[in-house]
Amino acid sequence: MVNRARSTLSWVFSVFKTREKTVMTTLYKSLVRSLLEYCCPLWDPVKVTEIQLLEGVQRSFTSRIGGLENMTYWERLSHLKLMSLQRRRERYIILMMWKILNNVVPNCCDVKFTENSRLGTRAIVPSLSRASSLRNQTLYDSSFAVRGPRLWNTVPASVKAAVSFDSFKISLSEFLALIPDEPPVVGYSCSWSNSLVDYSPVRWSDI
Repeated sequence: MVNRARSTLSWVFSVFKTREKTVMTTLYKSLVRSLLEYCCPLWDPVKVTEIQLLEGVQRSFTSRIGGLENMTYWERLSHLKLMSLQRRRERYIILMMWKILNNVVPNCCDVKFTENSRLGTRAIVPSLSRASSLRNQTLYDSSFAVRGPRLWNTVPASVKAAVSFDSFKISLSEFLALIPDEPPVVGYSCSWSNSLVDYSPVRWSDI
């Protein structure tokens, strides 16, 4: 997947001589990013090395846009108004959880929900035996049945209360825009994993 995306990115840079921001961003979104996000709710990686590998494609793209050469990757994302690929994958998972809750798509993973007067609709995270192997723990952490509920439970009740999918997407995007987006990439040091799951309650209260 990454190799195919890099190959397509190289083709774009070789065929199109312009490095103008709007043109390049449109080409990237249409031809490259779509390759990296196909069915991503089912395979969202949790290992830092895998996240860095995927993020490296977008990092390479943004570094070639005219006028942004001296910015860091995180600064380029902010300037271009792009989400990190990591944040976009988590957004897609949350959107899928809304569809499951509202019976728009089949609940194949048998995700269960419960109501909380203060926190709104919560998803139940399935348990895993403490005796499970490290390999099973990794599979557990990266599965949609676990990632979905964990991410859904980070969304404020006011956002989850949206009555239509379109209004939920808008509210979710507005909410995510308030949260720093600094994905793990090679050569950069970040104080947290950039995953919504790891955003502490103290941080939530600040936004």
